[in-house]
Amino acid sequence: MVSGTYPADAVAGREAKVADAPEAWPVERSAERFSGAKCGMRTDWVRMPDAEGGTVVAARDYMVHPGAAAVLALGGDGRVLLLRQYRHPVGLLMWELPAGLIDVAGEGPLATARRELVEEAGLRAEHWYELVDFAASPGFSSERIHVYLARGLSEVPEHEIDFVREHEETDLAAEWVPLEEAVALVMGGRLHNGATSLGVLAASTAARDGFASLRPAS
Repeated sequence: MVSGTYPADAVAGREAKVADAPEAWPVERSAERFSGAKCGMRTDWVRMPDAEGGTVVAARDYMVHPGAAAVLALGGDGRVLLLRQYRHPVGLLMWELPAGLIDVAGEGPLATARRELVEEAGLRAEHWYELVDFAASPGFSSERIHVYLARGLSEVPEHEIDFVREHEETDLAAEWVPLEEAVALVMGGRLHNGATSLGVLAASTAARDGFASLRPAS
């Protein structure tokens, strides 16, 4: 019979073993298929193991993406900021965390998160924490999304915001939702944005110890 209880040393050993690690298989050649304003497409011919114990070269198509950062802004009353935005590829008006591409030269994920919180929500935060970091679709895209928890929120005066909203962002709507209500929206299939779903569930888990286990963002 398999028990659901494990000794602490076994859990620690498994945590050390089960972790993503850098790896790069040899690329025989590479070709750019498309280059756009937000992403590109490439084909790499990668040398991989075969069933006979040797190697074989296989073509892998993937999207080249700069990555993105998202912010779970949590107010002192325990409510999360969600923004509604039209997303054309999936044909949905989606409720999401403030987020944006890491597409400014020299800007890292945290700086992008800070900028997006100001531009999309008109807010600053005093405290920032690493919440979750994930590959959006690793079999198809290089996109990596960093989600931060932001606390100690304050409004930014309008005259300090020089960002002009256009296109989808001109019609942003905002709602402050209690964290556990946001969890219920995710689990009930009412929210579909990946960064939002993961961020909300991660924040709910982190809230169990008062966010003490989270790493300060840097």
